[in-house]
Amino acid sequence: MTISAPALQRPSRKESSSETVLTNARLVLEDEVVLGTVSCDAEGIRALDHGRSSLPSATDCEGDFIVPGLVEIHTDNLEKHLLPRPKVRWPNPLAAAIANDAQIAASGITTVFDAVCAGTYENAVGQRKEIFAEEIDAIEQAATLGLFRINHFLHLRCELTDPDLPSLVKAQVGKRILRLVSLMDHTPGHRQWRNLSDLRNFMTGTGRTAGEIESAIEERGRRGRNLVSRNWERMVAMFRGPGVILASHDDTTEEHVMDAAADGCAISEFPTSLAAATKAKALGLKTIAGAPNIVRGGSHTGGVAVRDLVAAGVLDGLSSDYVPASLLQAVRLLTRDPGLALHDAFALVTSHVADMLNLHDRGRLLPGKRADLVRLRFMDDTPLVRRVWCAGAIVF
Repeated sequence: MTISAPALQRPSRKESSSETVLTNARLVLEDEVVLGTVSCDAEGIRALDHGRSSLPSATDCEGDFIVPGLVEIHTDNLEKHLLPRPKVRWPNPLAAAIANDAQIAASGITTVFDAVCAGTYENAVGQRKEIFAEEIDAIEQAATLGLFRINHFLHLRCELTDPDLPSLVKAQVGKRILRLVSLMDHTPGHRQWRNLSDLRNFMTGTGRTAGEIESAIEERGRRGRNLVSRNWERMVAMFRGPGVILASHDDTTEEHVMDAAADGCAISEFPTSLAAATKAKALGLKTIAGAPNIVRGGSHTGGVAVRDLVAAGVLDGLSSDYVPASLLQAVRLLTRDPGLALHDAFALVTSHVADMLNLHDRGRLLPGKRADLVRLRFMDDTPLVRRVWCAGAIVF
């Protein structure tokens, strides 16, 4: 089923009905890169042609790449704008949402699933809980008022170790912007934190003493053992069905993937092992991994290197996770190691992700698709975004 962005999600700027013609561009198609011309307007991509256009109104792209607008499935970047420093809470959520939108657009992303944390794994209270409703309200308000440059959807990150999770997410059921729900278990000794040494090293950077860290690990473990299975069942019962896609998170073992598939999950987010990603692929789940892992050369929490998943052919898409600009950087690096063709590397951040989210109206340079386009060039391994169009309108 094709899901088009609802009316409130379309940028509501005044859009010219005139056609945009971009020529002398390297068009990144599904199976090749060609020098050619693309024509589009607010209704979509009109035509693709080889060679240069002689129209005086055509924009000379000087050999830059034209690619489909990137599709971002999981970024908690909005949270950074609301909590810019430890114990600092930004007082204007709408301004934070608008600033986040601009940063996302400047990274070449034209469709974003804002990942909002429902619950926390640290303790019963915390800033993430305090800003939860504010984040969602700000996204809805900015979209309704036409303040966003690009398309925004809601991705609920459900922390299964939180006793308040069901009450937090209940009010979000049935919202038009809600399209994705991920089931997250951060219990010490499990999944991402199966190695407690990695968790202790991670927590050392938070300023806590060794004793405080051990106490927190013990408390988190107790909560996880008591709540994860129960909350998993509640979330599946609440969201399983048409309209919302379920994703498992940090799958580490084949059993994790099998359980996720049995309960209707369609996506395995950030598998932490090659075995889990391979099993997900075998069972028909789509796999997403973090682009920062590629840019940094590996996982910062002890998980599998994403390059190894790409080389094994078990990765379907990338997420910027906590650095929006990482998507384009990762695309470039994957053409170096493991040597993907450029069009295959771009598919990991465009068509593959759009397809797994049932957004079949975007993600490809094809006549009839949405005119979500990015003009860019690479300076060695550094991408330079020069122009971005969303639904035919210039947004950056």
